[in-house]
Amino acid sequence: METQVGIVGAGPAGLVLARLLELRGISSVVIEARSREYVEQRVRAGVLEQRSVDCLTEAGVADRLHAEGMVHEGIELRFGGKGHRIDFTSLTGGKTITVYGQQEVVKDLIAARLESGLPLLFEVSDVSVDVERPLVRFTHEGSEVELSCDVVAGCDGFHGVCRETIADVLTIYERVYPFAWLGILARSKPSSEELIYSNHERGFALHSMRSPSVTRSYLQVKPEEDLDEWPDERIWEELNARFELDEGFALNEGEIFEKGVTPMRSFVAEPMRHKRLFLAGDAAHIVPPTGAKGMNVAIADVEILAAALERWYASGDESGLESYSSDCLRRVWRVQHFSFFMTSMLHRPADQDPFEAQLQHAQLEYVCSSEAAARSLAENYVGLDKV
Repeated sequence: METQVGIVGAGPAGLVLARLLELRGISSVVIEARSREYVEQRVRAGVLEQRSVDCLTEAGVADRLHAEGMVHEGIELRFGGKGHRIDFTSLTGGKTITVYGQQEVVKDLIAARLESGLPLLFEVSDVSVDVERPLVRFTHEGSEVELSCDVVAGCDGFHGVCRETIADVLTIYERVYPFAWLGILARSKPSSEELIYSNHERGFALHSMRSPSVTRSYLQVKPEEDLDEWPDERIWEELNARFELDEGFALNEGEIFEKGVTPMRSFVAEPMRHKRLFLAGDAAHIVPPTGAKGMNVAIADVEILAAALERWYASGDESGLESYSSDCLRRVWRVQHFSFFMTSMLHRPADQDPFEAQLQHAQLEYVCSSEAAARSLAENYVGLDKV
């Protein structure tokens, strides 16, 4: 097979890149190790920045997003038995976020790709990348395939083969956090119109939603937490305890139909380009979910890459390709800092001493009482246009 851009991975990064290239008249082949059913059901992030919504809208794949996505104009920070609203629209000149599951974004992108009749191959195996030629080798439906291309986009996630292919030229920055999130999906009406981030003496909790009838909630737990020790009754009891308010509060409870433990880490691989291989999304960086940034920074990566490829194919100008890594990493590190800030401010480490607890409380009080501090949080949460 031959194409201009070989895309390894059919997650948000790979599929958004393929769509942006299609609209620019640049050919691509997308390959994915998992099945279509798997990637369309894989529950991940659910918060889209204004910038990401705009990108998907301009790409013509946001009809369902606008019909079903839930637009939020703020979030609530809850601590000390009180709730404090951070008003995004007033602090950022009208920007919002949209709650719409990553798997729904993926469904929309796959549908658009298939409607265009462009190559999208699922359940490939034995994937390897040659950055010298460049090309991608893989097996599909029992046949060995060699895909020749001008560039390779490594969008195959944290455990993919692309980053490992150039591991010897990368510098790795990593932070593993001493806690994890126990996440649930429940058939219950959301208990709040906006996301609630709670700092409680028993640990962090987050109340989110996926639809008017499905909620997504999280509890801070130990990384080695055993799910068998968390029956539904205990989960609801703990969530209600961590969301308590002085004037009273109770979650809308319902059937829990999915639960899992997600470890927390920060990870950055530099550079994000080596020869004709370009890393994007989770293949290059991971953020803790507290800042709701993972899918958004992946989309930002491929927006930069698509624009650089368009210039190169149109005029031979390689400047955008040469600066791809540095252009992306400015945003990546800003996002890492914001995610670290949110994680540190809201979680209670097991060994936290009283002094650290008071510092954390002071930080929360400042964010909720200072317009400048609240604006900084809001601007980062809804997404910075330029970094």
